[in-house]
Amino acid sequence: MDARRIDHVHLKIPEDEIEHAIEFYQGHLGFPLEGFEDYEEGDTPIFHFRLAPDTIIHVRPTEEFVHPERENFDHLAIILDEDIEDVKQELEDAGVIIEREGTPDGATGEAPAIYVRDPFGYLIEFKEPVSETA
Repeated sequence: MDARRIDHVHLKIPEDEIEHAIEFYQGHLGFPLEGFEDYEEGDTPIFHFRLAPDTIIHVRPTEEFVHPERENFDHLAIILDEDIEDVKQELEDAGVIIEREGTPDGATGEAPAIYVRDPFGYLIEFKEPVSETA
């Protein structure tokens, strides 16, 4: 098997809180909403937010939503094409609480990162690209 990247992540959310998902992922984070008309028309049980040309977050509203617990889900890490200090300021300006900061190791190496929680309890790591001089 020769894996290249993650295509998508699939997150469940409460069925009655769709507007919070749109406000957070599209409004605060700036990820374009896609497939929502198909969801509203009942053609599909999901809609998604586009992070990059080849990466999306599927969102599935459900009555059976259970808040994620650290025992079975820790976080989703997203490498950004921006300086982490600029992202930090954008998030603070949008009223998004930054839970912690660090320089974690990941698939591309160590780089500065910040962690936020979405309205449903999912922890998201935003990571600066690894410096090519490192």
